[in-house]
Order: sequence, then C-alpha cells, then structure tokens
Amino acid sequence: MTYKSDSIIQERTRPIRVVIVDDHPMVRDGLRSILETYPDLDLVGSLVNGQEAIDQVAKLQPDVMLLDLNMPGVNGLSATEIILERFPAVRILILSMHDSPEYVSTALSHGAKGYILKDVPTEEVYTAIVTVMTGKNYLCTGASAALNPLMETEREPLTNREQTILLQLAQGKSNKDVAVRLEISIRTVETHRKN
Repeated sequence: MTYKSDSIIQERTRPIRVVIVDDHPMVRDGLRSILETYPDLDLVGSLVNGQEAIDQVAKLQPDVMLLDLNMPGVNGLSATEIILERFPAVRILILSMHDSPEYVSTALSHGAKGYILKDVPTEEVYTAIVTVMTGKNYLCTGASAALNPLMETEREPLTNREQTILLQLAQGKSNKDVAVRLEISIRTVETHRKN
C-alpha cells in the first residue's frame, strides 16, 4: 500500500528521528521492530518514562516522540508540556489505550500533535509520524470518533475570545503559552477551553 506521505518523505534529506517512550517493554520492542523496517525513519531512542524523555530529549534530538499517556512518575501529558516548553519543534504523538473524548482533547490541549490508540494497524503509526512531520495534526480513527460526539452536541456559539483561545490550542500551544500571549491567567484559558 502506498501512502500519500511517501512522496513527502522522499523530499526529506535525512530520516525522521523518532523516540519511543513507554513503560511497557513489549510495546517499546514491538514499536521498535515495526519502525526499524522503514528506511526513512531513524529510531534514536527507546525510553521507559516521562522523566527519562524530559532528561534525554536534548541529547537525542528527536523530530517525533511517541509518548505513552499513562506512565508511572511523570505521565505523558506532563512530559509533553515540559518537553514542548523547552523544545517546541518536537512533534509529540500520544500513545494510549484510552479512547474517551476527555483523554484525546486533553492530550491535544497539552500540545500533542496527534493521538494514536495502541490497537491501530502498524502502518498507521508510520502514517501518523509522517503526517505530524508535515505540520498537520493526526488522530487515529478511534480518537477521531471519540471527539465526534463532542462536536455534535448543541451548544451556544463560542465567543470571539473562546474562538481565539481554541485556535491557539489547536495550533499546539499550551495553556501557559496562550495565557502569556493573550495576557490572561492560565485559569481563564482553562475556563474558556471548558466552554
């Protein structure tokens, strides 16, 4: 099967540097085995938790991090915010077993560029990596379906301020970044996001 992303990768001058972060050895080993089959990907690290990801990101210099959502110690959401604050060019794809809308929307609001359920076909992981490298967000089918009910409910139209904040969050900015840019408190950003 040929993906639209194949031509995008051919334009790159070097492979995409990928780091896997998951506390389960079987998941790390499985992803490593899959990703090493793609010549346009360079697996530069396989880490066991969020703190290790934070500590190693400068050394490993990944383009993309596949980051487990639930890990002991520093979880994927906290690691995402910290990493993106220090290294905003890193694209983070959240790996999770959870397909609830709350998990998906929270991950995106923390700056993740994508959300992949751990039961996706292997080629979809590759497609997600390539997609986020083009600057686009990626949601696997299950994550996208989880968000649909949120979008279909009848709600009052968003205010201009809510639209501005939502746009900033959709562009991958953290609550803190939005608050600083709009000169409002983080709590105000969180309140508008809930609306």
